[in-house]
Amino acid sequence: MEHIAALLLIVGCSDDLAQCRELSPPVAVYETTEECEGDLEPSISLFTTKHPQVFGQCVEVDPAVEEEDAELVWSVKPDGTLYAMIEVPEIMIASKTESREKGHLGQH
Repeated sequence: MEHIAALLLIVGCSDDLAQCRELSPPVAVYETTEECEGDLEPSISLFTTKHPQVFGQCVEVDPAVEEEDAELVWSVKPDGTLYAMIEVPEIMIASKTESREKGHLGQH
């Protein structure tokens, strides 16, 4: 099984950065961060004629979260900075507990 060290994120935006969407690079996962960084600029250049603003980032993947239900979360800040990270959602476990308080009907 191959280890994923980095994901290549490419985002295309409107001129005013009001509308952005994730784009599909030719290769999205890498075994080393260095390989990803080597493909970053060529991958960005593939989309520069299709979108007014294009951003890219290699996002490192922690081997501990590789098997988790992690998700890539990103946003483009108003100054044009792309912020991206891998997040593992907290697991909330629901449990059924019995109420110790019991109501009673009173007679008036």
